[in-house]
Amino acid sequence: MTTQQLITQIKKKKSFLCIGLDVDLNKIPKHLLEEEDPIFAFNKAIIDATHHLCVGYKPNTAFYEAYGIKGWQALEKTINYINKNHPEIFTIADAKRGDIGNTSTMYAKAFFEDLAFDSVTVAPYMGKDSVEPFLAFKDKHTILLALTSNEGAFDFQTKSVDGVELYKEVLETSKSWKNSENLMYVVGATKAEYLLDIRKIIPNSFLLVPGVGAQGGNLQDVCKYGMNDSVGLLINSSRGIIYASQSEDFANAAAEKARELQLQMKAILSE
Repeated sequence: MTTQQLITQIKKKKSFLCIGLDVDLNKIPKHLLEEEDPIFAFNKAIIDATHHLCVGYKPNTAFYEAYGIKGWQALEKTINYINKNHPEIFTIADAKRGDIGNTSTMYAKAFFEDLAFDSVTVAPYMGKDSVEPFLAFKDKHTILLALTSNEGAFDFQTKSVDGVELYKEVLETSKSWKNSENLMYVVGATKAEYLLDIRKIIPNSFLLVPGVGAQGGNLQDVCKYGMNDSVGLLINSSRGIIYASQSEDFANAAAEKARELQLQMKAILSE
């Protein structure tokens, strides 16, 4: 998917919502545990109920890898279902990969070619040669961890190195990498006050913003400081939507939570 196709969807749906498909078998409705593939059954119901309200889905691969081969098969069925039935939706493999060049190439092939995701999250700690293999894939996007929403982000990301905060150095340096136009960046919603400085460095890039909802991020603040002329934001919500109910009406409850966010986004886009 090209960036322009993503922007078109945002305008059409009046939404820049991304829904995180982080499936925990201890949290899904109990009746689904009787299904042959409870993870996929849960995801399919959520997708069927919410696809018209969002522009992206983001499965966190850890929630599938934890269940071994059955979990990985459920991930494959989920991405295939989205690509077949809703090819206009942007898909993110939240895998946080990154390693030396030939290993990164294999990671990229796994998510871009085998599973056919539109994008994958990547850790930048190992530098250029660990990221550029992902960037080499046409019309695929590499979402670089820049400033995350967790408490430990302050351990390294905001530390000053030669007078410059490390996350800013990551942003600035990444612009020089080959095919950097394929980069997007993760910036946590709980770090909204940092977005002004971030936009000075990468004014035109898309930002994947987790942390709205259960983690306490504020949608209005994120949009105030982070939105650009092309919107430039994908706001992710996971637990706040998919676990809105553990009853048999879970999909409808998820849709209602998604609709609440979509209506807020619609209002922001109309301002």
